[in-house]
Formats: sequence, structure tokens, C-alpha cells
Amino acid sequence: MPFEQLLIEGLAMGACYGLFGLAVVIIYKTSEVMNFAAGEMAMFSTFIVFHLLTFYHCPFWVALLAAIVFAALLGILVQYFFLRPAKNPTLLSLIVITLGVEMLLMGFASWKWGAEQQEFSLPISYMVTYEPIKGFIISQWALAVFIIAAVVMVFLYFFFNRTSLGTAMRATQQNKHAAKIMGINTDRVFAFSWAFSSVIGLIAAVLLTAKTILDPQFMMEPFLKAFAAAVLGGLMSIPGVLIGGAIMGLLENFFGYAWPVWKPITAFIVIVLVLCVRPSGLFAKHWVKKV
Repeated sequence: MPFEQLLIEGLAMGACYGLFGLAVVIIYKTSEVMNFAAGEMAMFSTFIVFHLLTFYHCPFWVALLAAIVFAALLGILVQYFFLRPAKNPTLLSLIVITLGVEMLLMGFASWKWGAEQQEFSLPISYMVTYEPIKGFIISQWALAVFIIAAVVMVFLYFFFNRTSLGTAMRATQQNKHAAKIMGINTDRVFAFSWAFSSVIGLIAAVLLTAKTILDPQFMMEPFLKAFAAAVLGGLMSIPGVLIGGAIMGLLENFFGYAWPVWKPITAFIVIVLVLCVRPSGLFAKHWVKKV
């Protein structure tokens, strides 16, 4: 495969990883909780799109809009029924709760839709290509990924820096008790962050179905790679996550082409190296709490 194609494909997959990494980072920026159920929440919402398309023959965009509403409600319900009732929770106990939600959603999806692979098609094609610059062939799918990732990044930048709700989310992350004293409804902030994260995860998962197959486990590997992208870029830096995703996609693509045996473990190598060398990530500030 030519270098130009490896570069384009790597950046496109990296944009998907970065986009899904944002779903993880939004919750982490608000509550410092790592949501290990993010992959299965996105998977379950993607199956809603599949169900509406297959059994009710809805137009794709109608099915996607309905799934976005469902994803937002799912995020709110997970936060309300599983995390909020926890009394004096530690970060470890909250992580264990998200792992429980992950297994619950995967089990329910397997029961409802079966464990076999399902056919799922998008209105954007991987085969339709454009060549804006000679040698650089961009598929319709890759172009859609780049546009959506750029729109989401710009929206999140203005949201966190220009809106009162975004400011409330940042304040809640910095000091939950001080935010409550200042009149911020932290429970509402947490619910919104989970809904927001779930919607972005759905968008990334739907884009990834063009490159993978749809089954209850199809988001496990993308979640690990998105998590590696978030760790690499910095769990507190939204632009850093997208840059980390691009680096992850390029590493995976070039390593997979040169040494295919290394491709499945690229994410784990990145996570270990970053945690050893720079735990805060490449683009996030390293904070030290003094007691």
C-alpha cells in the first residue's frame, strides 16, 4: 500500500479513536471517573440504529436521531441508577460499577440481538473515493470522519470555554464541594456529562461500523485504542485526545503494515510507555496535590 494511503487511513482511524476518546474524557473532566462501560454503551446505542433499520425500515437519519436520543437517556440512566446511589464512593468503586454496567449491557445485547455478526451499512461508502491531491485518495467514509471530528472538537472548545454549563462542568471537576457552595447543581452536571459522552460515543461507534462488524463485542478493541489515545494526549486535554488519536491511528497503521503481529498490541504498548514516561499525557498539565 502506498505511503499516502497508509497516512490517510491512519489519520481517519485515528480521528475515530480520538472522537471516541472524547466520550471518555468528557466524563473524566467532570468527575475524574474512568468510564469503562463507554464502549458497551456505544455498542448498545448502535444496535438501536440497527434495530430500527432492520425491523422497522426507518430511514437511516431518522434511526440515527432516535438512537442519539436513546444514547443521551442511557447515559443519564446509568449515572442516575448506578453511580449516584453509591454512598461515599471511592474512584475504584466507581470504576468497578462501570465495569458492572459494561457486562450488563453486553449480556443484554447478546440476549436481544444474538452473539452472531450482523450486517450494518451506512449511507456513506468506503469504496467511493476522492483525490483532491494527486496520490492522496480519500474515501467518502474518511472524509466524513474528518469533518465530524473537526466539528465536534470546535463545538466542545466553545462549549467548555464559552457556555455557563461548560464552565459548571469544569468547576465541578476542580472541586465538587466548592461548586455546590457556588450554587451549581452538580447532580445535573454529572447527568449531562454522561448523556453528552454517550452521544459522542454513539457517533464514533456508528462511524467505526464501516470498518468493523456489528456484534456485542465490536467496541471492545476500539475502546482500548481510544483509551490509549486519551492517555497519550492527556485525559484533561480535548485537543490532546484528538492528537493522541491521530498518533495512535498512524502507529497502528504503519506498524500493522510493516509488522502485522504488533498491530493488536500497539494500544497496550502506548499506554505502558506514556504512563511510565509522562503519566499526565503529552498535552495535559501535570498537577501535584500537596497534603
